[in-house]
Amino acid sequence: MSATIVQAEAGASDETRATGKSAGRRFATLVVRLGAIAAFAAIMAYFVVFAPGFTSTFNLINVVEQSAILGVLAYGMTAVIIGGGSDVTEGGIDLSIAANMGLCAAVYATLLSMGYGDFLSVLAAIAVGMAVGALNALAVVGLGILPLLATLAVLNVAAGMELTLTQNTVVGASSPLLGFLVSGSFLGISALAWALILFSALVIAIFHYTSFGLRLYAVGGHPEAARAAGLSVPLYVSFTYVLSGFCAAVASVLTVSRLSASTPGSGELLLSVLAAALLGTVFSRRFVPTMGGTLLSVLFIGLLANGFQLLNVSSYWVNGVQGALILLVVAITSFARGSEGSR
Repeated sequence: MSATIVQAEAGASDETRATGKSAGRRFATLVVRLGAIAAFAAIMAYFVVFAPGFTSTFNLINVVEQSAILGVLAYGMTAVIIGGGSDVTEGGIDLSIAANMGLCAAVYATLLSMGYGDFLSVLAAIAVGMAVGALNALAVVGLGILPLLATLAVLNVAAGMELTLTQNTVVGASSPLLGFLVSGSFLGISALAWALILFSALVIAIFHYTSFGLRLYAVGGHPEAARAAGLSVPLYVSFTYVLSGFCAAVASVLTVSRLSASTPGSGELLLSVLAAALLGTVFSRRFVPTMGGTLLSVLFIGLLANGFQLLNVSSYWVNGVQGALILLVVAITSFARGSEGSR
């Protein structure tokens, strides 16, 4: 009987320690998250006080316009993370999305310069973007390669094809669609800004207010349970990569309109896209990627770059801050997963 009492006391002690550890992790996660949000608010407050014209209507609309390309790309990355899981090393990720945009932009601008109209040129860009996405899906789902490695390889394929097509030169382009995107406006808001607003409304509606979106979250968060429920996990994951390719194609049209050309170096956007997609988890109650959170993080990054410009601070600092934000988000999600695993 005494042995039974000792075992019961030992079990109770272990349970108490586990409960205390779980509570400690949850508290640490909360502190890190609130600290991150407080830091964001402090940065914005600093810009409001010291950056001239930061809160003007013209400047805020300009930030939305400048964030359009990053926003569309970040939505594609977020879709892949949702469908493949948010584990940084083994979960869903698409490192090729920025290079894919560069390739699509090269195809679009080249066809326009050859005399083809917007319709065929846009269709070709979308076909190329989705084909690159399908290649990612084949490597990840079909061949079982880790997404990090598979999409890194496809990144180099897409970048090489872009350089082959353009010979590492700027390809100028002009068309009625590009002219509308550059100079068109409605209610005082530019066409590029409207592109971000409408695209955001579309992806938020699909991912958060449809049964498809709920199933995709189930596939990414609990793949075994999704299989048991009869969902085709490979099909859903493949769809996210193809959707990412579609987003890259849409972003390529926006970037050609903004620059009036296809230019090399699109891969430099990858860090910003990663930061925006991962940072969105901070604005989620369960530390999972959401389209609404991605929109907030895209606007935050846009405001950050804009504030630095108004303060005449080198834009190179933006890259450093984005890298720090990625580390912060990885730390927060690691804390959150540890907290859930210890319950």
